[in-house]
Amino acid sequence: MADLPWHDMGDFEDADRGFVAKLSPAVIKTLDGRVVWDGDAYDFLREGCPDTAQPGLWRQGQLCARQGLYEVTDGVYQVRGLDVSNMTLVEGERGVVVIDPLLSTECAAAALKLYRAHRGPRPVTGVVYTRSHADHFGGVRGVTDGGVPVLAPRGFMEHAVVDNVYAGPARTRRGVYLYGAALPHSPEGRIGAGLGMAVSRGTLSLIEPTAEIQRTGEEATVDGVTMVFQLTPDAETPADANVFLPGHRALCLSGNATRGRHGMLPACGGAVRDARASARYLTEAIALFADRADVALASHHWPTWGRDRVERFLSQQRDLYAYLHDQTLRLLNKGFTGAEIAEALRLPPALEHVWQAHGCSGSLSHNVLAVYQRYLGWFDGNPARLWEHPPKESAVRYVACLGGGAAVVELARRYVREGDLRFAAQLLNHAVFADEGNKEARDLLVEVYTRLGRGSRNATWRNVYLTGALELSDGIVPADVDQPPADFLAALSVEQIFDSIAIRVDGPRAWNERLSIDWHLTDLGERRRTTLANGVLIQEAEPRDETADLTLRLTKAQLVGLLSGKGVEGVEREGDTGVLRRLVSVLDHPVPDFAVVTA
Repeated sequence: MADLPWHDMGDFEDADRGFVAKLSPAVIKTLDGRVVWDGDAYDFLREGCPDTAQPGLWRQGQLCARQGLYEVTDGVYQVRGLDVSNMTLVEGERGVVVIDPLLSTECAAAALKLYRAHRGPRPVTGVVYTRSHADHFGGVRGVTDGGVPVLAPRGFMEHAVVDNVYAGPARTRRGVYLYGAALPHSPEGRIGAGLGMAVSRGTLSLIEPTAEIQRTGEEATVDGVTMVFQLTPDAETPADANVFLPGHRALCLSGNATRGRHGMLPACGGAVRDARASARYLTEAIALFADRADVALASHHWPTWGRDRVERFLSQQRDLYAYLHDQTLRLLNKGFTGAEIAEALRLPPALEHVWQAHGCSGSLSHNVLAVYQRYLGWFDGNPARLWEHPPKESAVRYVACLGGGAAVVELARRYVREGDLRFAAQLLNHAVFADEGNKEARDLLVEVYTRLGRGSRNATWRNVYLTGALELSDGIVPADVDQPPADFLAALSVEQIFDSIAIRVDGPRAWNERLSIDWHLTDLGERRRTTLANGVLIQEAEPRDETADLTLRLTKAQLVGLLSGKGVEGVEREGDTGVLRRLVSVLDHPVPDFAVVTA
């Protein structure tokens, strides 16, 4: 950390540049009074860094906690610090085009109100989603009810809903750790999430795009605002794009280049991202836009001004991901495992000494492991790790070999004294998994996790460690796993709806069930057959003419209603209606509070 340019206040100057006004108080609530965002809770970051936080992360928190309306360039504004992402507003001939309307409708509405308080009551005349992550679209109904052009990159709808429905419950539970949702806002607790301070906890929404951008170089004009798109699929999401505003000489980079290293595989889970593609898209962005861009902005963090600085910023970000990718591949082809590469890899000094190359969100070691996984998968080739016992069973055996729980705790204390907190955590994790009632092991593991968290430069690592400590001390903090928002369910294709049912089938409970249902979607003119056999629900778009056990004629809205528990009122039925009850009886439900730091 000593080699970093602590004297350079350029990031603070950029973060403050163009400031117009703050939201005061910076507390956003639902109509019934529930707080979904509290920017004022981070006022403690105005003070110097305490010994409970790593200085680089404290600095990042100070930057991300800045909130309000900012002028980026003539006619382009951002509202920052009112969600994990930024809202960009581009003034057109009649109103304003919104790029990435935050995560929740309440925050988006507050951001738009703040903009209008200082720029007049301009109507929203268009919306652009730059990617299929919910923090880039979920607040859309806070700025419009529709009836305006909504643009998004190719494949947006498919991936926007899949991300939030298929593995949504598990990722939400793990997100409690990633974002530190249960931690207090304090120097001892949550001091940010790297990309922003936190994720808001309001209402998610979705309006289907009126048009999807199909290719790089495609232009679109909305309310007199011309936009040139660069598609960047798999840089972070399968549906992803940068947006150049030629009339403003401004390049919006979504989340593809930010003032920090993004993650190739977030700790809450997801599909592995493509570091090689990220680097190549940034090379392409330099070629396409760098000599025409006087400012680069993104949906996280703060802008970069000046053509030379923009090109340097993009080049450094490009080199960061290219180096990460290429060196991981070089070393894995020499026989090193992912863990070995992650431990050994260091950035070149020219990158190591710039703030934006550091991982407040995506860590170097986890990104190495993600690249390794993308090419070789989880198995490192060692036969001993081909068929290991699950964690609890392994822990019982390790603890027995080491002389029992008390002996393991004493060994861990020795490693704590020697400063090897990482191995102490491994030992104590075995002790706790082998015997959850081992209070001495739990208490020491709380101390170790707390020390690891407070020493972490990475916001998400800090949150994960401190949340682990909290749950060991106070018990599990369940995630808020609700039924997917109505907009998300309505946006699912018929195929996706049946996929979402299939992944809930309790296989063993359904082994001996045999049933078939024909679904006639009267408003879509579609027919689907679902067949349950061998614990698997299979769907066919054009089923054979064999008679199904049950035939239902209904609209897509009624089908969504069935998923939401509204019953079959108004649905035309032929055949054995008990078949539907048998299908429902083998459907499982997600567990919102599954254990993470205990067995």
